[in-house]
Amino acid sequence: MVNYTVGQLAYLKIFFHAAKHPHLQVNGVLLGKKVSGTVEIVDAVPLLHHWTSLSPMMEIGLDLAGKHAESLELQLVGYYQASERLDDTALAPVGEKVASKVKEGFADAVAFVIDGEKIGSDDVALIPFIAQSPSSSSWWPYAEPGSPAPFTPGSLFSLSSPDIPARAVALVRDQQLQRKFGDFDDHLENVTIDWLRNSAAMPSDIQQ
Repeated sequence: MVNYTVGQLAYLKIFFHAAKHPHLQVNGVLLGKKVSGTVEIVDAVPLLHHWTSLSPMMEIGLDLAGKHAESLELQLVGYYQASERLDDTALAPVGEKVASKVKEGFADAVAFVIDGEKIGSDDVALIPFIAQSPSSSSWWPYAEPGSPAPFTPGSLFSLSSPDIPARAVALVRDQQLQRKFGDFDDHLENVTIDWLRNSAAMPSDIQQ
């Protein structure tokens, strides 16, 4: 099995996107690379906070995000979403379609659904989904009998540093950095918003 590591930059961007639109669906893609059997998820590109289908805007956003990944010598390696309701942890049908599209270009693609019940805590607020089979377009929450739960010791899923969730909460609570965060939807309304990098919303110690 492949291992997955989520870095600080990627986690913060996912967290800020959900925190900026707490009562809306949000989604985006994950950037990274595979190194010696581990998919290193190092960045994220936020796409939309208004979506009902695999729309032309989604297609354009995905294409631009893919080109951005290439410019960084990375790949699109996954997809993420948050739902309108805190207790909704299902991967939406459009999410399955986008994740499957990413999987066409990266066989070990993963999808994460944000766990609304954990997003304000020090726990990892990500639920991983994997495709049922290499050729399947159906995605299910990762669960391997006898294996550790995701983001616990020994799991296939880990963070690059255990203090990332606590830091994400503190940055939103104390500095309101999510207010400076923008996605592709925001960029379409204001082209000065740098949705691909979101440098203005990132702490000064994080290099992009």
